[in-house]
Amino acid sequence: MHAPSDALPPLTAGRNRKPNGGYLFLPRRLSRGAFLKWLRRAHAWIGLWGAALGLLFGVTGILLNHRTVMKIPAAKLEQQQIQLTLPDPRPATPEALAEWLGQQLRFEPQSARIMREPGNSVIWNGNEVRQPPRWQISVRSPQRFLQAEYWQGNAFVTVKRGEGNLFSVLINLHKGAGMGVGWVLLTDTLAGGLIVLCLTGTLLWTRLHGRRLAAAGLALGSLSLAMGFAWQAL
Repeated sequence: MHAPSDALPPLTAGRNRKPNGGYLFLPRRLSRGAFLKWLRRAHAWIGLWGAALGLLFGVTGILLNHRTVMKIPAAKLEQQQIQLTLPDPRPATPEALAEWLGQQLRFEPQSARIMREPGNSVIWNGNEVRQPPRWQISVRSPQRFLQAEYWQGNAFVTVKRGEGNLFSVLINLHKGAGMGVGWVLLTDTLAGGLIVLCLTGTLLWTRLHGRRLAAAGLALGSLSLAMGFAWQAL
């Protein structure tokens, strides 16, 4: 009589064992479930930040869409035009004129945008006339704007001023008119957040399965090629 041999382990034992490593590009210390949980949290928090700025850009975007066709009379801008007599002697440079206007109209000359247009010859009623140089000084904020125009040699400067209501301010915030670098970088976070939401949303849809990842990669690759061809065709 033979001694009973040691029992062999069942063939299915290795199939039920969970792998210790990660999946695809994940580190071994991360499992697919843990990474997907992190993706959901990141997607949710970035979506919350995008919703806060998206509310502002969504409302103002509707107003901008209707600025020419089917106008919505929400944004209003009150304008006025005045002429200021220049001192004697007159400002010799646009920077000196901006300094003088800043004292008269109470704004910081450093924030002014200066444009110079050299003098040239123009045809007026069949005669050639020499047009003097023109200076233009602009100061803008989300609520107010100021634009001064001076033809060199005149004894006065023409100033246009305007002040908008709340909807006008919101539209200027949407366009970044009169805003500094800080606001531009802040709105860049919304654009970056939308990109991250697209990527994390795609990964959450795939659940990191090979077939779905391949399908998502194929779709994104095709879209990138189509955009590239469209860009070259412009």
